[in-house]
Amino acid sequence: MDYGFLTDIYETERLKVLSVWSTFHDEDMDRRPHSSDKRGRSVREQMIHQCMSEDAWFRNMFGCDLGSGPVPAEETKTAFLQKYAADSLRRLEFLRQQSAQWWREETTFFNVQRSRAWIMVRRVAHTAHHRGQQTAMLRMLGRGVYSTYGPTADTGGLPKNGATTIYAYPDEAALFAHAAPASLPASGAQPVTERPD
Repeated sequence: MDYGFLTDIYETERLKVLSVWSTFHDEDMDRRPHSSDKRGRSVREQMIHQCMSEDAWFRNMFGCDLGSGPVPAEETKTAFLQKYAADSLRRLEFLRQQSAQWWREETTFFNVQRSRAWIMVRRVAHTAHHRGQQTAMLRMLGRGVYSTYGPTADTGGLPKNGATTIYAYPDEAALFAHAAPASLPASGAQPVTERPD
């Protein structure tokens, strides 16, 4: 079996993380879902968790040690974007070099044995879970929510009503060139949920 699709998925998922992170403002970094409830991670804490968790999984389960700390020295939005972009690109290059046999081999996943292919599926699900939390945080902060896997309420609502997929940036280069994000359409008359009130 060709496991290249897992590498392709990781490639697009890293770009989705960068896209969501890019839409936060600097003043959002210490905001929480509820200001007095420390159980909900702040934007900064979510970024720290993504960097540390992905580093640990790749080191311990895939044998990919980048040899540097997982969190940027300066914990600003821009520094997190740069650090995650650089580290995840190195991980992507590592994954591209692996054979089908490597993907099939079992390794320790916390307290059980699983194939590296199975672990990569879980890694992507873990990342998507936390990215979903961050997307909900963007909504709580009143920020526009761009597409991740398809249209959002801010890109036109439901596909059946002709809503489109709009990414904040066409690619990583545009994001780091400090270009303005894509424009979001004005709110339309069509409902953005399957069961509107």
